[in-house]
Amino acid sequence: MHTVQHDMDNPEHLQCDSKLRRILHDNLQNFSVHTIHPAQKRTAAVALTVVDYSTGEEVYGLSTAGLPDNAAALILTFRTSRLHRHAGQWALPGGRIDPGESPEETALREMEEEVGLVLPHGDILGRLDDFATRSGYVITPVVVWGGRVPVLQPNPHEVASIHRIPVAELLRPDAPIIEDSGDPARPLLMMPVGESWIAAPTAALLYQFREVAIMGRATRVAHFEQPAFAWR
Repeated sequence: MHTVQHDMDNPEHLQCDSKLRRILHDNLQNFSVHTIHPAQKRTAAVALTVVDYSTGEEVYGLSTAGLPDNAAALILTFRTSRLHRHAGQWALPGGRIDPGESPEETALREMEEEVGLVLPHGDILGRLDDFATRSGYVITPVVVWGGRVPVLQPNPHEVASIHRIPVAELLRPDAPIIEDSGDPARPLLMMPVGESWIAAPTAALLYQFREVAIMGRATRVAHFEQPAFAWR
């Protein structure tokens, strides 16, 4: 697989610019995606949307010192406590695929519904591997280019807060966090953010985004386990 990389010697300078867009697009297009054709599981899609860092909601312990406003970031949400599933958890904008929709159409629709960001189909850069969750879904991750986005508006019925997580945070030397789950074939994976962490499945998708789209590595994540609270 022929891939390209940004300047990894200075990850804090990853810019939300045309150069990064081209790198993400090329790495994703050269990646051989693993798809899952579910028999019983339901299907969903999520958007990993690259935007400028700007002035996103603060995350506890996350240092953004030295980051320019146009540093590349991903949109994450914190789900409201009123939801029936995965309440009060970190999430990527996304949801169930409606009949007749493609994963890309679902990802764009859900992003508009959850954070108020409307983007055309031409801003889709590619896909990552499908991921089967313990809660009964097969998730298709769709990588989308958002660019300079001054305002995001949370849907109060689903989203407690919106956060722009700098891509440089995914490149921390202590990421990912791997722990024993009791099954050697299925270790737990978490991604540190600030002084906290994000669990799989969201963490697994963030990690594969780092490995494939940024670093140009054909890293697989389907085997990683999710903590018990994410099964519900």
